[in-house]
Amino acid sequence: MGEATGFMKYDREGPKRRPVELRLKDWREVYEPFAVSDLKEQAARCMDCGIPFCHNGCPLGNLIPEWNDLVYRDDWREAIDRLHATNNFPEFTGRLCPAPCESACVLGINEDAVSIKQVEVTIIERAWSEGWIEPVVATTKTGKKVCVVGSGPAGLAVAQQLTRAGHSVVVFERADRIGGLMRYGIPEFKMEKRFLDRRLEQMDAEGTEFRVNSNVGENISVESLKSDFDAIVLAGGSTIARDLPVPGRELNGVMQAMEFLPPANSVQAGDISEHPTSAKGKHVVIIGGGDTGADCLGTAHRHGAASVHQFEIMPRPPEERAESTPWPQWPLMMRTSSAHEEGGERVFSVNTECFIGDDNGNVKALRAHEVEQKFTDGRMSFEKVDGSDFDLPCDLALLALGFTGPQGTGMLEQFGVSLDPRGNVARNSDWATNVDGVFVCGDMGRGQSLIVWAIAEGRSCAASVDTWLVGESDLPAPLSI
Repeated sequence: MGEATGFMKYDREGPKRRPVELRLKDWREVYEPFAVSDLKEQAARCMDCGIPFCHNGCPLGNLIPEWNDLVYRDDWREAIDRLHATNNFPEFTGRLCPAPCESACVLGINEDAVSIKQVEVTIIERAWSEGWIEPVVATTKTGKKVCVVGSGPAGLAVAQQLTRAGHSVVVFERADRIGGLMRYGIPEFKMEKRFLDRRLEQMDAEGTEFRVNSNVGENISVESLKSDFDAIVLAGGSTIARDLPVPGRELNGVMQAMEFLPPANSVQAGDISEHPTSAKGKHVVIIGGGDTGADCLGTAHRHGAASVHQFEIMPRPPEERAESTPWPQWPLMMRTSSAHEEGGERVFSVNTECFIGDDNGNVKALRAHEVEQKFTDGRMSFEKVDGSDFDLPCDLALLALGFTGPQGTGMLEQFGVSLDPRGNVARNSDWATNVDGVFVCGDMGRGQSLIVWAIAEGRSCAASVDTWLVGESDLPAPLSI
C-alpha cells in the first residue's frame, strides 16, 4: 500500500465537471483534467485490505489494490500491465461503468470509497499518451476461423481475445459503424467516440476483421456462417426495448430512447447534418429514471429543449445508502449524473396514464398520477394516489424503460438456439448454446446489464471457444456460470 494512513489523511476527490453553461454548448466530455499529484493521493487512500472486496464487486476481478499502489509509486508502465491483465478496455469502463467495485470498497463501510474509476481511466490515458499500447499480434496462427455477431463490449472483448490466441476472427455488425451501444447508445458527452475508434484501430492492426451493415439472418445468411466458420459467438446484446402500452402511444413524438439517441451520435460523426427529431424548443418528458433516461436528458439539454421532465415510477431514493442494501452490496441511494446537474425536473412516484394528441396526430401532453409503492406477500405493486392526476405539456415523449431481451425472431430462430424463461439465449457453463459450435456472451445471454459484465463475459467466453477449437486455452476466464 502507498501510505498506511492515506485513507485518514486524504478525502475522496475526483475531477471537476466543466461549467454547465459551457458544456451545454458542445458535446465534449464533461470532466476537467485531474492532476496526477491529486490522483496519487487518491491512490494512497487504498488500504491494502486483508480481503479486498473491490475484487468481488468487479466482475472482471480487476487487481485494484495493485494498480493503486503502482500509481502511488509512479510506476505507470507496470500499472497499465496489471490493468490490462484483467480488462481489455479500461478506457470504456473507466468512463461508463457505474463502479460496483467502489460500492464494495472496504473503506466505504464508514467513509467515502476510493476513487477507483478515476485511477483506472487515468492509467489507461497515460498509457495511450506514452505510446505504450501497441497491437498484440499472435505469433502462431491456428488456422481456425471464428465469427462474432455483434460489436458491443462483449463482442469486442471476445474478438480481441480470440484474435490474440491466433484465430482468424470476423466481427459482423448490422449498424453502419462498429461499437454497438457504445457507438450509438452512449452520448458523446459521456464518451467521445475517438476513444472507441482508437481501440478499434489497435484491434484492426492485430488482425480482427470488421464487417458493418451485416445483419445476420437478413443480408448475411446463418447457413453461410455455419459453413464458413469453425465457431460462432453470439454477442448481439439485449435490444428489445420495454414499451409503454397506454392510450396515445401511437402518436407522433412518442418514441423509444434508442430511436432518439443514435441520430445524435450520427450528427456528431458527420453522417447526417441534423437530428430528425430534435428536442429544440420542445417540452420533453422522459419516462424512466435510469442511465438511458439521463442520456436522453443530457441530449435534450444540448438540443435546447424548452423544458425537460424525467419520470420515475419508483419512490425517490434516500441520500445515503439504504439499510436494505448494506455494504458490500450495490447501494440503493440517490444518484445525480452530470445531465441532472444541467437542468430539468426529476419526478418520482409517478405513472403515465396516457398521451394526449392534437388534431394532426402529434403528442401535445400526457396525463399522469402519483403512485404509492406497496408490498403484498413479498410482491411489489404501485397504487394510484387518489386526486393526484395531472396533465403536463409534452411535445416529445421518450421511453427509457430498459430492455426485455434479444430479438427472438430472425437470426436466433434461424440458428435454432434455445431461450431461457426470460427470453435470453440459454447457455451452459462453457458459454455454449444447444447448437454445436455456437456460443453466446453478454446481454444476449445475460439480459440487460453493465458494460463491465459484458467485457468479463466476452473474456470468459473466448477462453471456452479457444478450448473448444484447439483443446486447451491460456486465455484467462474471470467468470463461470
